[in-house]
Amino acid sequence: MEHYCTGPETKRLQHRAFTVDDAEAFFAINSNPDVMRFTGEPILPSLDAARQAIANYPDFDKLGYGRWACVLKETQTIIGFCGLKYLSDLDAVDVGFRFLPRYWGRGLATEACVASLDFGFTTLSLDQIVGFVVPENIASIRVLEKAGMQLDGEFDYDGTRALRHVKRRQLPANNCVNRSGDSHPIQMDS
Repeated sequence: MEHYCTGPETKRLQHRAFTVDDAEAFFAINSNPDVMRFTGEPILPSLDAARQAIANYPDFDKLGYGRWACVLKETQTIIGFCGLKYLSDLDAVDVGFRFLPRYWGRGLATEACVASLDFGFTTLSLDQIVGFVVPENIASIRVLEKAGMQLDGEFDYDGTRALRHVKRRQLPANNCVNRSGDSHPIQMDS
């Protein structure tokens, strides 16, 4: 299995796995009440808890991918995270993101989300990726929509009402592959 500890790169962002050395940045993100407001997760209580969370994060070892630290290229500062997570209880891959408030409203979450979706479809060959968001989180809904995800209904996730967005891999239109592996247009006789 391939381990993608380095994720996609965009015009403004690098994506890479968190290391224990990133604990302060991880703590700043996950202890911020504004960031955590709509996540349904508890605020991270301490820097030590941040170190433990990073050290015990299993996704890259178990699946080969996960949530990457988003590093702003201009300053080499971790400003949030974005990436993919396999939800075993739903047998689905979810895109998720969190950014420090001072970086909100700049299109960075959308940039990271688009890159993560593209990575999931092109590198991991996923057929579909979901995104869950509580209806009150209008900003995150807009990020998912701008990234090309479409509302696919309401869902009760861990006792919380959530909107389920989905994006499916785009297959080449009107093309198929013959036995030699060459693609050719589908011929339709009338």
